[in-house]
Amino acid sequence: MLFVIGPRPCMVNVEIIYMDDAGGVFHKKLTLPSGASVGDAVSQSQLYIQYPETQQLPLGIFSKPVTTATRLREGDRIEVYRPLTIDPKQKRRERAKHAGGRNRQRG
Repeated sequence: MLFVIGPRPCMVNVEIIYMDDAGGVFHKKLTLPSGASVGDAVSQSQLYIQYPETQQLPLGIFSKPVTTATRLREGDRIEVYRPLTIDPKQKRRERAKHAGGRNRQRG
């Protein structure tokens, strides 16, 4: 029989996501002690070992910028943001130009 003395430490379940330039996806689910930080999660995930270029990239939780000191909450998704390679408006223009008249409705 196992007895636990004192309060059990609370844990939080989080995930960390990064997509590289080639489309490769890094996605890890982690369980960390309550009070853990974004930095703790990144360290435990070994993201910086597999993708050293991510060390200088900004981080966020659900599209909101955070620092490595930000405390995690249950269900947080840590995202690693790469710089934009093309302006989104320009990309839409190029897609529309490439599509030509295929998307136009006929009257």
